[in-house]
Formats: sequence, C-alpha cells, structure tokens
Amino acid sequence: MKRSEKDAIIDEVAERISAAQALYFADFSGVTVAEESELRREFRKAGVGYTVAKNTLIRKALERVTGYDKVYDTLVGPTGIAFCGDDVAAPAKIIKKFFDKTGKFRLKAAVLEKQVYDGSKIATLAQIPSRKELIAGILGTLQSPASGIVGAINALARDLVSIVGQIADKKKAA
Repeated sequence: MKRSEKDAIIDEVAERISAAQALYFADFSGVTVAEESELRREFRKAGVGYTVAKNTLIRKALERVTGYDKVYDTLVGPTGIAFCGDDVAAPAKIIKKFFDKTGKFRLKAAVLEKQVYDGSKIATLAQIPSRKELIAGILGTLQSPASGIVGAINALARDLVSIVGQIADKKKAA
C-alpha cells in the first residue's frame, strides 16, 4: 500500500472519528464474507458507519483526535470500527444481536462521549434506549397530566349536564 493511500485512510478514519457521537471497536475474526455483508447491511439500516482498517492506521487516526488514548490497548488483531451519530446505542444492539446469533464479532471497546467502556459491557450498552425511545417516553410523560386534565374537565362538564337534566326533570314533574 502506498503512503498516499495510507494517508487517505488515516484522514478518512480521523474525520469519521471526530464526527461520531460514539465509537465501537470490534474483533471480526472468524466472520465470513456473507456474515460481514449482513452485518454491514444492519449497520446501514441503523445509520451506522462501519469500516475496517489496519490497527496502525487506526491508531494514527486516533492520535489526530484527542481523548482516545485508552483505546490504543484494544487495537490488537483484526479491528472494525462502527461510527454512530444520533443513536449511540444502535451499534451496541446490532453487535450484541449478531454475537448472540453467531458467536462472532466480539466487542473490544466502546467510546461514548470520550468515556471508554470495556467490551464486556456490551449487554449494558445495548440496553441504552435509543433517542426515539427517550423522546417517546418524555412525550408520554408530558402528555399524561394533560390527558388527565382533559378527562377531569370532560367529567365536570358531563356531571354538570346531568345535574341540569335532573333539575329540568324535577321542574317538569312539579
């Protein structure tokens, strides 16, 4: 590989690292081409970028972006990196699902907001709710008191109509 090709890879990986909200470093040894294609398809559906590069090139890219010193020790053996934007839990869910299905593609480390997590934390990371799930939960919580108020107002109006109806019936009877 020519030096210019290496520099291009380093530049691309460094750019993707700096733009990502979270990074997932995984060992893809033993993964077949078909499984790799399936995994990439799942990443694409979730809006997650994925790349494979030599560890030395990944390390040089990480050196260009500060705060990733603790990841260097995990750069041993074949390494694939999943880059994600808004939904930081999506790669963890995909990796865990794929690992549970095949027993391959082991998480080495994850970096969320410059905090490094060991690969053994994959189950915990996969349980993080997605951004959409959080927003739905917050909206549900906010709408719950509003719907209670609407229900109370409707009950008052219904009771008032019932009382007025009973008074009208008494006056007709009298």
